[in-house]
Amino acid sequence: MTKSFAHTLGKGGYGIVYKGSLSDGSEIAVKMLEDTKDDAEDFINEVVSIGRTSHINVVTLLGLCLHRSKRALVYEYMPNGSLDKYAVGVVDTVQGEKSLSWEKLYEILVGIAQGLDYLHRWCNHRVVHLDIKPQNILLDQDFRPKISDFGLAKLCKPKESKISIGGARGTIGYMAPEVFWRHHGAVTTKSDVYSYGMLILQMVGARENTNASMQTVSKYFPEWLYDNLNQFCGAATEGIDSRNTCISEVARKLVTIGFWCIQSTPEDRPSMSEVIDMFDRSMHELQLPPRMSCCGIDNPSIV
Repeated sequence: MTKSFAHTLGKGGYGIVYKGSLSDGSEIAVKMLEDTKDDAEDFINEVVSIGRTSHINVVTLLGLCLHRSKRALVYEYMPNGSLDKYAVGVVDTVQGEKSLSWEKLYEILVGIAQGLDYLHRWCNHRVVHLDIKPQNILLDQDFRPKISDFGLAKLCKPKESKISIGGARGTIGYMAPEVFWRHHGAVTTKSDVYSYGMLILQMVGARENTNASMQTVSKYFPEWLYDNLNQFCGAATEGIDSRNTCISEVARKLVTIGFWCIQSTPEDRPSMSEVIDMFDRSMHELQLPPRMSCCGIDNPSIV
């Protein structure tokens, strides 16, 4: 299928992904998991969690290969790669750089929210992903987002809300505080909501004409963004056709939703269904949360 692993798509925390094709010509992505001594927990997690799902915003697992210590997962191929490869609102790009419009980013973030809402509410067993970040969001030929990489995922029964984990899971900068500081509360679907909020803030900050100023900011990025929101939203329109006067409001709305998602207390965060409702509201209906509730966590910067 992979022509002896001739075309590498990328390397993640759990193995290398190769491009391949089936006998009917369909393109696929094959993730070869690294040999580990963890009793193949990441392999089992991925198969069990994603094997139960079927949603337009969750990557489709087509099959698996298991031979002695060799383990591979076969997925649908995503031609536009992962979300972290893209800057936002950049008009003049250097050769090879990829850019998304603010409108397209908005659509992508709505799709991710819908995928997470499905995982949290509509599966036979709730799926808590525990590693939501731009690198784990893949884009198909139409730039439709697909949640991927379920190696850290945990399942819980529909009537259960709390899950038990043996240690911190996820990526620094995106992990909810309760994942590594247990006194903040139990690990639940709200832990994914926090990671999603950090993903939003990461993507709205991933712009060439703001990155230079970000490099001079020593503060934790959400804190800086909260204190400089008007400046940031004004910068979002720089270099953009004057007819697109709503871009500043799009940026402000995304940041506002992101701040609600990163509330330090899990109970203060919205559910993913409530996040989807926020996207349906006008900016005038949304208010920023209190500053300390979303800027008082000493997490590493994500920009």
